[in-house]
Amino acid sequence: MATLKEVQLKIVSVKKTRQITSAMKMVATSKLRGAQAAMEAFKPYASKFAEVLGSIASNAGEEASPLLVPKNEVKKVRIVICTSDRGLCGGFNINLIKKAENYIQSNLGDKEVSFTCFGKKGRDWVQKNSMALDDAYLDVVGGKFDFSIASTSGQKLIDSFLEGAVDEVYLLFSEFVNMAKQAPVIKQILPIPAHGEEEKTEKAEKADDSVYLAEHICEPSSDVLLGEMLPKDIYIQIYDALLQTSTSVNAARMTAMENATKACDDMVDELQTIFNKTRQAAITSDLMDIVGGAEALKG
Repeated sequence: MATLKEVQLKIVSVKKTRQITSAMKMVATSKLRGAQAAMEAFKPYASKFAEVLGSIASNAGEEASPLLVPKNEVKKVRIVICTSDRGLCGGFNINLIKKAENYIQSNLGDKEVSFTCFGKKGRDWVQKNSMALDDAYLDVVGGKFDFSIASTSGQKLIDSFLEGAVDEVYLLFSEFVNMAKQAPVIKQILPIPAHGEEEKTEKAEKADDSVYLAEHICEPSSDVLLGEMLPKDIYIQIYDALLQTSTSVNAARMTAMENATKACDDMVDELQTIFNKTRQAAITSDLMDIVGGAEALKG
């Protein structure tokens, strides 16, 4: 059985750990509010942009831009993976990495796969497995960043696609569902899928019979406007993925630190019980020695 001193030291150690996890939970909560506010503020713009783009793209056709035209044969694939730079966020990064591994094994086969990484955890995984790392952006997810990071990385991806360095580009990120759920999502961003008709059908199903879907009139032409909007669509998708991943990692870290704090509380209670039992055993042993000594003196 542990001595009283050892149990006391363990209690002090666990209490200090509880202070750290509690402070980290407060920091994550504060960052979560800012990240969630930025994500929700950007969502209406991204939604309306996708609606307008879908309407224009459905009228223009694939010939309007090379970004819409699939390659005849897909040999080289780029995956843009968004992870955090630091740990202590539960299984957040592991879930994203497993999603990438499963997708590569199930869908890409013997294709040549390279990566663009946002976050140290994704970069470290790519380097550890000796996979091709094309670009890495660190200290982005979970912190402060602006639209320029999305436009810079997005333009590099577009240039690689147009030059033939990659045939398809996929974006892997964590979709923020709610505080308790963050779902890994992977979607194709290049060549840009023909989503115009799908969006029209979906909206038509949801809309009332008396409501007509908006039709956008373009000047000088749909093709010219589409050439300007398609690259921005890539930037917006990357930026939205970063916002959602940033919100998700802060939510995951807050939950992980809350669970760690509760675990510390349980450990303190358990150690306090052990301390009381150990002290009671020591007192009982001392009393038995005293009574035994007194009986010996009487004899």
